[in-house]
Amino acid sequence: MILDKKQNRTVSIIALILVVGFIILADRVFNSFSRRIFNLCGIYIILALSLNLLNGFTGLFSLGHSGFMAIGAYVSALLTMSPAQKSMNYFMTPIVPILANVELPFIPALIIAGLTAALAGFLIGTPVLRLRDDYLAIATLGFSEIIRVVLTNLQSVTNGALGLKGLPKYANTYMIWALAFLTVIFMIALINSAFGRACKAVRDNEIAAQAMGIHVARVKILSFTISSFIAGIGGALLGHLMNTIDPKMFTFSLTYNILLIVVLGGNGSITGSVIAALIVTISMEALRFLDGPLNLLFFRTQGLPGLRMVVFSALLLLVVIYRQEGLMGKKEFSWNRILDTGPIKKLLGRGGA
Repeated sequence: MILDKKQNRTVSIIALILVVGFIILADRVFNSFSRRIFNLCGIYIILALSLNLLNGFTGLFSLGHSGFMAIGAYVSALLTMSPAQKSMNYFMTPIVPILANVELPFIPALIIAGLTAALAGFLIGTPVLRLRDDYLAIATLGFSEIIRVVLTNLQSVTNGALGLKGLPKYANTYMIWALAFLTVIFMIALINSAFGRACKAVRDNEIAAQAMGIHVARVKILSFTISSFIAGIGGALLGHLMNTIDPKMFTFSLTYNILLIVVLGGNGSITGSVIAALIVTISMEALRFLDGPLNLLFFRTQGLPGLRMVVFSALLLLVVIYRQEGLMGKKEFSWNRILDTGPIKKLLGRGGA
């Protein structure tokens, strides 16, 4: 059974209505902890798609995403906090006067946060993108660490290691999932555009792409800038969901989590990033008991903090060894592909008989 274009659209609209209904239901039924995990899934979808644009679609191995997220989170926080909240946070070193009385609504602050991260991405990407593979990864990782050190020491702007507390809780379920949907739609449109095809050509073979007339450096820089913008938006949402930010939030482990999602879902698959973001985010909380004391019949542990991350590292290792293409490879979601799978095809065949 193959759905034609009209049937495909009808089924997609019904599925979209069901998903929207579930999000509304989740916001009303879930308790505060479950709702936070649910919203984290939406933020990780945004972040995974931003990294997948680089790693999966353009073939640039970047490890600097936590730096762009930090820029987005701090810019958004500084623009949305009220003067009273700032005076409470900056009790050791006063905030610079130019930022003391600035207060913007969330949406303009979010856009400025994304644009600031994009500007940083453009400035960093222009010299760094001359490098390739491991060298590029090391350079972007170094950039991420520089950002973290700057945030720690720029006391009069970022409040240093104390971080910023009491951020306005603007990142609610509807805001996060609306932006997650927008990011998915934007990525689909981008990848199916001429620019998206140029990214894939650069990923597959730079020399061949250049021979075809593609400006490789321009494609790389633009891809890096767009990815940084989306990462900045994700970082701003994360800060406003947690209500607090500090430099320790934006270490390499955060980039590692996003990289895990991209690799697990499949480099070059939007659907894979969405599925893996849901699996990894929920699993990270479901497996949190591994960090505490365990009774394993033959012996007991007194608690091994970080054990769940060992499990995820082992999972990443297995994926790299046995399924390098990830869960979806480079494939995308399709109703006809689902109907063509063995069990469903057999079930529909029996129904038809």
